[in-house]
Amino acid sequence: MKIIEDKIAPNPRRVRIFLAEKGIEVPFEQLDIMKEEHRSVEFTNLNLAQRIPVLVLDNGEVISESIAICRYFEALQPEPALMGTGPDEIGRIEMWQRRLEFLLLAPIANVLRHTNPAMAALEQPQVAEWGEVNRPKVTAFLEILDNELAGRAFMAGDAFSVADITALVAVDFMRVIRMKLDGYENLQRWHGEVSARPSAKA
Repeated sequence: MKIIEDKIAPNPRRVRIFLAEKGIEVPFEQLDIMKEEHRSVEFTNLNLAQRIPVLVLDNGEVISESIAICRYFEALQPEPALMGTGPDEIGRIEMWQRRLEFLLLAPIANVLRHTNPAMAALEQPQVAEWGEVNRPKVTAFLEILDNELAGRAFMAGDAFSVADITALVAVDFMRVIRMKLDGYENLQRWHGEVSARPSAKA
């Protein structure tokens, strides 16, 4: 079993934090997406979408997509539960995980990939106007999150979950588009707490 990743990218970090929270150790193999190594024939045969990370199981089966990989390990080792227990909690965590993925992490990535000339080879076509359209989307969702966190400790309730992992990675990734949490008191409190967890350094 191994995970193929590029450690500088945000999605592999989600998996590393998840595994660290579980106390699961898996070998990692690095490739360089800036050198377009994810477009090699060898890697494309593993993942036609040419995206990282990829989990290669001992039987040769391949699982891609960060949350799919996390679900595999959640099923393999249910405790500590990071995706919820019971239908209400599972549904609530999944709701916030998807919101954070699509309404925060994705817009941040769009700003970077469409406005940074260094990313041109990875994003074709690169449309600067689309990148800038996503910047206010980030701000709008940060305001929603700040209001939500006035009433609870974590993204999906009173317990740390995969939703917090996605949120942490997204907020930390904001640095690449020069955005900060200034003025978001509740988000700053949350960010300080989750950043202090040992898994945040994974």
